[in-house]
Amino acid sequence: MSIGVTDVRSNPQDQIAHAARVIGKSERCRRVFSAIYQGKKKVKAVSEIEGITGFDRMTILQEAGKLCNNDIAKKTKIGKKLAYEKYPFYTQNKHKVLRLAGNKEALDKFPTKTNPNIKGATISLTFSKSVVDAVQITVDGIDSFSKVKGLSPYQNSMPIDEKKFKEGIQKILGEQGNFQDWGGETDDLFSTRLLINGERMNVAFGFKGRGTTGVLTPRKMGKNADQIQRLFRAPADVFLVQYWDRIDESIIEQLKNSATAKSVYEGRRIYYGIIDGQDTLRILEAYTESFN
Repeated sequence: MSIGVTDVRSNPQDQIAHAARVIGKSERCRRVFSAIYQGKKKVKAVSEIEGITGFDRMTILQEAGKLCNNDIAKKTKIGKKLAYEKYPFYTQNKHKVLRLAGNKEALDKFPTKTNPNIKGATISLTFSKSVVDAVQITVDGIDSFSKVKGLSPYQNSMPIDEKKFKEGIQKILGEQGNFQDWGGETDDLFSTRLLINGERMNVAFGFKGRGTTGVLTPRKMGKNADQIQRLFRAPADVFLVQYWDRIDESIIEQLKNSATAKSVYEGRRIYYGIIDGQDTLRILEAYTESFN
């Protein structure tokens, strides 16, 4: 069963911002979104969208597929013809989405639960320690990486191919899903099979491959330096950032702040941590068979 737009009533601003980020500066995606949500018809066949946009079928399938994958539209059929259905929420908020899409300044000022701005001023929140349950963790404290225990940290690190490392982590976890990278993703790898203290947990990984150089800082985390913010949108219990070299303490601070906010908001324990170059090589040595 397909479930439409998640948690709209409690999180409408985030849903609007999410759609705006997915569409971004892509004129093709913008026009396909506009075509799907044009007029009163709830469902439009691909041929109708071709007539509205002037795009060929392949272009429409690509852009509409992006919208469907992000729960901004729904793939369906009219008879035997492929079609796309609009959601009432985005029908009502179509103009807001289009106004924010591709407008970074406006989107940054748009208040959401993950970015609570009022008139451009960011609110600073202070929480009592009694309501915060955010725990920093290392690979040594994760059952799934238990083989690294007893291995001394390497003093030198080397570039690791991100795709191969991600596939190796999947093998270690026993995760058989297929994870494709794209610009609007929340995480590079999501799994429900990480073990901590004998308990199975959801984990979201953010990987930085050898295309990034030097000490990892927040400015290198995504095109808009928002990769950690996007990472914490995943429905995970554990959030880990991996990099082949040294990770600046400001990354840990960002992880801690996001984990604290998520812990308070959702009322549960959140784990966070980093896997730097030294720990990356410890994993490679301990699980050689998983990395070929």
